[in-house]
Amino acid sequence: MITVVIPTIGRASLADAVPAGVPVIVVEDTERRGPAAARNKGWRQARTPWVVFLDDDVVPAEGWLDAVVKDLADLPEDVGGSQGRIVVPLPEGRRPTDAQRNTAGLAEAEWITADMAYRRTALEKVGGFDERFPRAYREDADLALRVMAAGYRLVKGERVTRHPVRDDGFWASVRFQRGNADDALMRRIHGPGWRSLIGAGGLLPRHAVTAALGLSALALATAAAGKGGGTVGNRAAGAALLAATGWAALTARFAWERIAPGPRTPAEIVRMLVTSVAIPPVACLHRLRGELRERW
Repeated sequence: MITVVIPTIGRASLADAVPAGVPVIVVEDTERRGPAAARNKGWRQARTPWVVFLDDDVVPAEGWLDAVVKDLADLPEDVGGSQGRIVVPLPEGRRPTDAQRNTAGLAEAEWITADMAYRRTALEKVGGFDERFPRAYREDADLALRVMAAGYRLVKGERVTRHPVRDDGFWASVRFQRGNADDALMRRIHGPGWRSLIGAGGLLPRHAVTAALGLSALALATAAAGKGGGTVGNRAAGAALLAATGWAALTARFAWERIAPGPRTPAEIVRMLVTSVAIPPVACLHRLRGELRERW
C-alpha cells in the first residue's frame, strides 16, 4: 500500500526505524541538488498507491505502520495527501532555547514532509516537487499548494512521528535566513498572498526597516565625519543619531522577543543578542538575491 521515501545528505539513515515489511527507498543526495530532487528520484521508483515522505532526522513512533495504514485506508479519491502528527521533545524543567522553539514549530506547520503521504497519482499529476527549491525549505509547502490547486484535498492523520532537536551551532539562526531567497520563488509561483494559504508569518518587513536604519546611521555618521563641525555636519550627525536610535530600538525588540521565552542563560542571551544584530541585514540580502534570481 505504501512506499517510504527518505532523502538524506550523509546523516545516519533512519530507515531501520521504519517497521519491517514496508518498502523503503533511501535517496543519497550526493550531488547536493536538494531534498526536492532527492524525493522526486525516490517516489518515481515507487509502485505503491501511496508514497510516504519522511525526513532523515525523524523517528516514527511505535505503532506507526498500523497508524499510517489506518490513516490512508478508505480515503476518498479526492484526498491527495495525509500529514502525520509531528512531536518535538522539549527539555523538562526549563524553557526551550530559540533553536528548540524553532524546531517545535514543526508540530504546528502545514503539510511538511517530515511525515507526509501523497497519492502517487497526485504526484504524477503535478509533476512532484519543484526542484528549483534547493534546500529543505518551502519545497513541501509549494507541493501542497499545487496538489490542492489540482483539485485534491489534504487531510491530517493520527500517526505520530518524533522530530528530535539538533544543535546546529551558534550561527544556525543566521544561516536559516537563506530560506528568504526561496520565498521569492513562492511569491512568483503562488502570488503575493501565498503566506496566508499555508498559515505562514514573516518578519521581513520589519527586518527591512531595521537594516535600512542601520545602513542609514552608518552612512550619515560617515558623512558627518567628512563634513567636520559645520552646519551640514551637525545635521548629518543628528540624523545619524536618530537613525541609530531607531535601529537600536528595533534590534533590542527583536532580541527580547527571542530571549524572553527562552532559558535566559548567559550563553543563550549572548547568542540571541549577536544573531539578532546579524539576522535583519542577512535576511534582506537573501531575499534580494532571490528576487534577482527570479527576475533573471
